[in-house]
Amino acid sequence: MNWVPVKSRMLTAVAYSHNWQQLYLKFRSGDVYCYRAVPPERYQELLTADSKGKYVLSQILNRRPYQRIHSAVPAAS
Repeated sequence: MNWVPVKSRMLTAVAYSHNWQQLYLKFRSGDVYCYRAVPPERYQELLTADSKGKYVLSQILNRRPYQRIHSAVPAAS
């Protein structure tokens, strides 16, 4: 899986797994999330969107099942 750097105030990079239809978003905070059941055309639309953040807010967040992969803040012990 290859990370693609993006110009965005919200994101630093995106990646996509065609086999699993999973979209990975790396946020400026350092958090990484995996969004499942994302069709390849949504990934392509994200890459070509003028505003990556607006696209993610309208088409991905709260619309797809997700899992946090990495947190920038270490878990409290």
